[in-house]
Amino acid sequence: MAKNLTETKKSLLEELDQRVTDKILEPSNAALLSKLITAAENDDEALAIAALGTTYKRTGFHWDKRLEKMSDTIKYFKRNDALSFGEAKEGEPIHKLIIGDNYDALQNLLIEYHGRVDVIYIDPPYGKDSMGEFADTNYNNAISRDNLLSMLYFRLELAKQLLSDNGVIFCSIDDKNQAYVKCLFDEVFRECNFIATLPRVTKKSGKAHSDSIANNHDYVLIYTRNRMAAKFVGIKTDAQGFDNKDEFYEQRGPYKLNQTLDYNSLWYNPAMDFPLEVGTETFYPGGSFEKHLERHKGIHDAKDWVWRWSKAKFDFGYENGFVVVKRTNRGARLYTKTYLNASIEKNSNGYYIDYSERDTKMSSLALVENEFSNDNAKKGVDSIIGGNTFDFTKPVSLIKQLMSIIDTHNPIILDFFAGSGTTGQAVLDLNKEDDGKRTFILCQMNEEDNKIAYDITCKRLKRVMTGECYDGSKDFKWAKENEPYGGNLEVYEIAEISNSSATTGKTPFDVIDETLYGQEKFKSMREKIDWVCSNFAHTQMVEPKDE
Repeated sequence: MAKNLTETKKSLLEELDQRVTDKILEPSNAALLSKLITAAENDDEALAIAALGTTYKRTGFHWDKRLEKMSDTIKYFKRNDALSFGEAKEGEPIHKLIIGDNYDALQNLLIEYHGRVDVIYIDPPYGKDSMGEFADTNYNNAISRDNLLSMLYFRLELAKQLLSDNGVIFCSIDDKNQAYVKCLFDEVFRECNFIATLPRVTKKSGKAHSDSIANNHDYVLIYTRNRMAAKFVGIKTDAQGFDNKDEFYEQRGPYKLNQTLDYNSLWYNPAMDFPLEVGTETFYPGGSFEKHLERHKGIHDAKDWVWRWSKAKFDFGYENGFVVVKRTNRGARLYTKTYLNASIEKNSNGYYIDYSERDTKMSSLALVENEFSNDNAKKGVDSIIGGNTFDFTKPVSLIKQLMSIIDTHNPIILDFFAGSGTTGQAVLDLNKEDDGKRTFILCQMNEEDNKIAYDITCKRLKRVMTGECYDGSKDFKWAKENEPYGGNLEVYEIAEISNSSATTGKTPFDVIDETLYGQEKFKSMREKIDWVCSNFAHTQMVEPKDE
């Protein structure tokens, strides 16, 4: 049985058990599905059988599933030497672009990257106007809602296996499909691993359809593989408002003085209502000794005057210069300093000063700024490839913003609906900014009537990484205003071969290159045969040949 097939089955069986625990699936139905999955001959069949259990009992959500087409050919990576470029130096990331159906690409990626991908961003094709049987989409495909959900379901199941335990997945989706796709994500990744739905501005102004409201936004869904393991970081705070300096400026940076130590909007707690002595003065929350006594006798509102800091934290803060007595014609009040690069923290040994750049949690409305709009994205692509080449790309700034909240060291980032290659450029841009070692893996279909992968994705990456196109030309606007990012790119195509091919030199064991899967060259054909049969679906049906 193939190695990745075994892992796929195990993952699907675990999900069935979880659906029973979550009371989404009846135990008797789960038992039957478990038997069928265990007996499945390949991963395509296992995934198709598992899909029968996704009727969304909790939400009442259901759609008619369209199963993936099955074949008896082996799909594998084949390097395109003409499009690949650069030589990887030790310690440098090896970026990859895979051209072909992303379902096949994901199955092949599982061989090397099972549980290793830290971040996934996808912008799947979805209906632009009506969602009828022959709905137009951004990529000129006929995708009905059933087709959209079915297509995503099978790919998300594979993507989930690629994610590391602390992995995060982002998905851009439009207003009409957001509710349906969120239900799908709830099913695959579980609702408890949902983080947020962020609205994103697509354009600041636009005409309304007939007499309705102009639609100027879409959404970004955020889910984790395991919410308990995932780590997020804040957005670095700019220096706006930090206008004051003191004797600690070189270590702590400038500070704000806009927070009083006493608040009347906090739930009243007598333990936080106590006198504080500063020099010869005594301070009480709210400034009144009489009101302080009344509160301790029980005469107070549910929310009333208290200190924000405990006595111990105040003593530490005052001793280390975090507290100021501010005087006005109304009297004196205690204020706390908010430094740009320092804060008071606490551990098992007590309070201490943490010296680090201040950050804030990203707001759920962070993406409504115009810098994240499609208008800016189109300008960016046009400056690299030329005018009117790709109308539905996302901006580099969007991907950079999403990547910036992930607390992962040198992550592997996957986009299996790569489009024009925005995610790749965003990763390169971030690496240049902070000397990071992020690695991107992009997957993009190359359709017969719309050769996006060859005409746009490849060219965009080649130009921003090397400063020139494949033909050596450099006359594009971006190159005149920017330094190329450098780096290397491995371009793979999805090739296929019959699992019964026995022609010498043309069997699966001959044509599949193990080095494209992070594997060193095998010393014997027997090792190669064992590896192929352990990693590629259907290969167990092939008669091994003698060495």
